[in-house]
Formats: sequence, C-alpha cells, structure tokens
Amino acid sequence: MEEDENQTLYADSAYTGANQEQAIIDRKMSNQVCEKGYRNNPLTTEQQANNRIKSKTRARVEHVFGFMKQSMRGLYIWSVGLPRATGILG
Repeated sequence: MEEDENQTLYADSAYTGANQEQAIIDRKMSNQVCEKGYRNNPLTTEQQANNRIKSKTRARVEHVFGFMKQSMRGLYIWSVGLPRATGILG
C-alpha cells in the first residue's frame, strides 16, 4: 500500500524469514524486526543490543493492546453484521 511507504515496521522475531523480508521490501518499508537466534547459532551481543533498542519502541505499542485485551475483554463486538458493528464503535 502506498501509505506504508517509508514507514518503519517494528515487530518481534516471529516476523522473520524470507517471505516477510520480501513483503517488507516490496512495500518499501524500513525493517526494524527483531532478529532471531537459532539452535547452535545464538544471537551475537551486537544483535542482542539492536533487538533491545527495537523492542523499546515495540513494547510501548504492545502494552496498549495488552491493556485493551485485559481490561476491555479483548474488544469483542457482539453484533451481527458490519453496519451494526460500525454503529457500536462509532
């Protein structure tokens, strides 16, 4: 999407891999996805430091969603149909 161009993508290590990397490149976004360690190939101290920097920004957003999920019962909309759901949210 055009509005995603030149945006920074912060995500945890679950979003690593060739497919995700290519999708980020295709959308012309800045990749700030945390790196992932593997068996017998742990992260270097430099990679750990970079992940810590990336996680500070990501955690600020995730805490908001965690609060919504815990205190607002996950923001479920108990209605049938999109028009009613938009009316409830609006």
